[in-house]
Amino acid sequence: MLIPAYFLNALLMILIPILLGIFLARKFHLSWRLFLFGGFAFILSQIFHLPLNALLAHFIPGLGSGGVAWLQALIFGFTAAITEELARYSILRNNLKEARSWKAALMYGAGHGGFEAMILGILAGLTVVNMIALHNNPDMLASLPADKLALVQKQLTAFWATPWYLALMGAVERVSTLIIQISLAVIVMQTFLKKNKSWLWAAIGWHWFVDAAAVLSAAHFSIPITELIIGVLALTSLMIIFYFRPISPEDDAPPGGENRREPIPLEALNFSPPTDKLDDSRYRNA
Repeated sequence: MLIPAYFLNALLMILIPILLGIFLARKFHLSWRLFLFGGFAFILSQIFHLPLNALLAHFIPGLGSGGVAWLQALIFGFTAAITEELARYSILRNNLKEARSWKAALMYGAGHGGFEAMILGILAGLTVVNMIALHNNPDMLASLPADKLALVQKQLTAFWATPWYLALMGAVERVSTLIIQISLAVIVMQTFLKKNKSWLWAAIGWHWFVDAAAVLSAAHFSIPITELIIGVLALTSLMIIFYFRPISPEDDAPPGGENRREPIPLEALNFSPPTDKLDDSRYRNA
């Protein structure tokens, strides 16, 4: 039961964002270009995010593995927020100039969170394969140094001792994270819709708070309690998403955007009066 649950978890992490993209594309007639650029924004952010975290962990005591939880939450939460939101803003400003609507933000955010979920899903699947290989071939551990061997054995023990339902928590967390990422995209979109960069800082602040809360929860609470807290943050994010939803469809279809309607050709408009009525016109005796 445990192994199928682990594989199901990895599969759901990959499929959920794809299914969400299909739903948004069909419901709102949106281009997959938004989804792909959202994913590119995530990848771009990690090019700066991961080296920055490694650099800070090297120079700041207590920030690395097993470090002080509140310090990790404060600093790692901020680095995630600043790199991801600046990348999100940059792509919208430079590559998606036509995307200026609430609906576009939904697809864009789904791509950002979706690529993150799919990458983690692939890694989760590879982890299961590796754990199975190590379980069936313990001789593979013989070449490891003593310090790394102890760590790997600890990970193996924890992996096989996990209840099957906890093996699905990765997929549950990705659902919450997708909602949060979409809310962040909606907030950043306000920077362009309202022409006010304060919304970018609002997105950075919300992202910082969410990530810091998740790190602190993971350090002090069990997995179910941590996922419950993240779920509450996701519910709050859902409220943010619908708060910015336009009142009418016209409010969400700016000129030049992805929802722009094609103009009606003048030839299709018949303004010519019937010729048999011209003689009765008041202009006849003018």
